[in-house]
Amino acid sequence: MPKRNSALQNTVFLIKYVDVKPQLEDLVQTPIPTKHGEFILHYYSNNIDDKEHIALVKGNVDGQEKVFVRIHSECFTGDVLGSRRCDCGEQLDMALQLINKAGSGVLVYLRQEGRGIGLLKKLQAYNLQDKGMDTVDANIHLGYLADEREYSIAALILESLNIKSIELITNNPKKIEALKKLGIDVVSRIPIEVAAHAENVGYLKTKAKKMAHILFQPLK
Repeated sequence: MPKRNSALQNTVFLIKYVDVKPQLEDLVQTPIPTKHGEFILHYYSNNIDDKEHIALVKGNVDGQEKVFVRIHSECFTGDVLGSRRCDCGEQLDMALQLINKAGSGVLVYLRQEGRGIGLLKKLQAYNLQDKGMDTVDANIHLGYLADEREYSIAALILESLNIKSIELITNNPKKIEALKKLGIDVVSRIPIEVAAHAENVGYLKTKAKKMAHILFQPLK
């Protein structure tokens, strides 16, 4: 199978991002009652990609500091179907619970399925994993980077909400670094580790070992 030139694709994205002034428009806001509480759903359009990114906002975050924020990338299999191959659906629920309990916060839902490779390629990667590859090697075998996610849209959304600083709900230090490079003031990290089980423990161990996620840390 021909390899996809990820570096070239990323360069094209960056050229587009530099040449075209990034614009984000908050087209619709509507209340969404959930099992975790009521949120205001913001639907965004943008001139960077053609995807439908959203944010679930709890309480007043305008001009606030240390706002609880989760940047969650779409996972159809985990978020919608409840797949036990990953921890995504459980993290989505836990993040909404944390934000609701805090009384205010934001969950940004980015449409970058499969760590940025899309649903089709993610499902193909699953088949490779069933043959013995881990989640990182499977993506690379298909011609992609281990993680192709990008957070420029998330930064624009947080800026549009006029949030001064955030406490980021994540296990991923690279996500913190990426947001800081985009000008977001990340003052602290809130862990979001869910219980491992037979179907996802290998996946979680790979994220810890090869992607530097902060998992399986001893209790202090």
